[in-house]
Amino acid sequence: MALEGKKAPDFSLAGSDGEQHTLQQYAGKTVVIYFYPRDNTPGCTKEACGFRDHYQTLSERGIVILGVSKDSIAAHGKFISAYGLPFPLLSDPDCSMMQAYEAFGEKTMYGKKTLGTIRSTVIVGPDGMVRKQWAKVAKAELHPDQVLAYLAS
Repeated sequence: MALEGKKAPDFSLAGSDGEQHTLQQYAGKTVVIYFYPRDNTPGCTKEACGFRDHYQTLSERGIVILGVSKDSIAAHGKFISAYGLPFPLLSDPDCSMMQAYEAFGEKTMYGKKTLGTIRSTVIVGPDGMVRKQWAKVAKAELHPDQVLAYLAS
């Protein structure tokens, strides 16, 4: 919640669509940015498919969806092809964007503390301010519905 009400950190990352993506290019639009650990893993696949299933509803309302992980563009391409994802996935290999958005840090996996990507989501408003932050997403498969409900309210 530390980012809510603050200006969203800018970024410039390569996307699976062959484009360079910056926050500035989405000025005037609502942007859902979800951070996830790894392409083609069970939780990440369920979450991506949930956003895919809501894509038409969100895009009709002018809402942009961006997925971010440290996976390569090649890995993103395979993930998109396998599951028909209609939105770009951004590659953050040095985790700079994830750190700026508090989506990288210490987490517990199988009882051990590790450093890695924290599954989280932010909604950036048309004015570039963070409207909502889910700092830790517990149930990946339910999260896209939570985002849709928030945006509908």
